[in-house]
Amino acid sequence: MQAAGLFKGTMSRRGWLLFAAMCLIWGVPYLLIKVAVDEMSPAVLVLGRTAIGAALLLPIAAARGELRPLRGRWVPVLAFAAIEIAIPWVLLGAAETKISSSLTALLISGVPLVAVLIARTTGGRERLGLLRGVGLLLGVLGVAAIVGVNLDGASVPAMVAVGAVAVCYAVGPVILQRWLQDVPAMAVIAASLAVTAVVYAPIAAFSFPERTPSAKALGSVLGLAVVCTALAFVVFFALIAEIGPVRATVITYVNPAVAAVLGVAILGETFTLGMGVGFVLVLAGSVLATRPPASQDRALVLDPA
Repeated sequence: MQAAGLFKGTMSRRGWLLFAAMCLIWGVPYLLIKVAVDEMSPAVLVLGRTAIGAALLLPIAAARGELRPLRGRWVPVLAFAAIEIAIPWVLLGAAETKISSSLTALLISGVPLVAVLIARTTGGRERLGLLRGVGLLLGVLGVAAIVGVNLDGASVPAMVAVGAVAVCYAVGPVILQRWLQDVPAMAVIAASLAVTAVVYAPIAAFSFPERTPSAKALGSVLGLAVVCTALAFVVFFALIAEIGPVRATVITYVNPAVAAVLGVAILGETFTLGMGVGFVLVLAGSVLATRPPASQDRALVLDPA
């Protein structure tokens, strides 16, 4: 399997530690989002997460002199901010008011499949091939298995919203690679968080909770901002520098499993056989569908839930 093949050869102890950290860090957000939206609106959650994240990352980017290249690039930066952060994060919050964090994470696991479909419909010249075709089919069957057993009593609009999030997470890196490839990624992320915070400030003003949220909810927002956003991107870029972008993308296969385990263990969510089988099919389909040619790396997929 490709995921296993990516780790042939040596990887430093630092590389393994960074990899393990990212698998955990980007598996946690679904749990924290679920806790936070029980006491505050998705818009307030997005504002808190992006404002704190921007306050932490902007000084780092500025100290490195990475903000200057953003001049004259604000159109793609704004597009990236909308597609990768502003839209999907509020949709995730809204969805998790209706469905479990485990189901949300497992549905997001289809992002690599969506990325392949987008590449095929936006001018990609590479042939699909038998293995990739089988991978896409397995992925579709997997998503059907995950969704099919959860339709009874679950919110269909919420699951559609998560599907829209998957599309956003697949499109965001395309913008990054095509129009912002020569701009430091840290600067793009920091600026995107800042812009999103500014946009959501007036929106969130109309939905602030009447009572002060509990320490648990406020801690979830702080955890999302500090650990799952600011620290996560610093660690992620360090991981890419240590092991390369191709190996780093394997975390997208592990995060949903981590999120599902946390949802079941901490929140007592139900994990069905259909969800398990569906995730395995999506995982296998993603590995097959994203197989690159021998001399070509596949696109980076960001999944900063």
